[in-house]
Amino acid sequence: MRRILTLAVILVAFMVVSLSAGVVMAKDSTGKPMTMMMKKKPLYDRLGQKKAIVAVVDAFVAQVAGDKRINKFFAKTASDPKRLAKFKMHLVDLICAGAGGPCKYTGKDMKTAHAGMGIKTADFNALVEDLVSTLNKFKVGKEEQKELLGILGPMKKDIVENTGGRVPMTQKGGY
Repeated sequence: MRRILTLAVILVAFMVVSLSAGVVMAKDSTGKPMTMMMKKKPLYDRLGQKKAIVAVVDAFVAQVAGDKRINKFFAKTASDPKRLAKFKMHLVDLICAGAGGPCKYTGKDMKTAHAGMGIKTADFNALVEDLVSTLNKFKVGKEEQKELLGILGPMKKDIVENTGGRVPMTQKGGY
């Protein structure tokens, strides 16, 4: 569950950072305003709003559950319908809020959510690959994918850890 919450926090953080709104004035050769052009819509709208985010999260979680490289981190969550529903809700809220939507993420921060799990860079990369695959299945545009994935870079430091030979918590139970 921590891993999924981490992904959710990462996605939301990226969306918050990447969003910008406002009006840009085009000017003629004399420097006088010609027309007003609106900047692009918020990512939340470009993703298709909450209904589309829910559909992507459902498919993404299913793909991760089938990914033998990382599904051990999510085994307990996937086996408990109530826990799985809560996890998906947090992930949806994280993405929705980060994309500029009306949702509010109330889950843990990434460092707390992933502490002691023993997540390695390869695990993190596998999760990102699953996300990209899911986004491609839903025909999410490359620009929107780039915005979503841009949040993962800064959060990686809070998710990936050096276990120093310890048995990761995820191998003892996972999410």
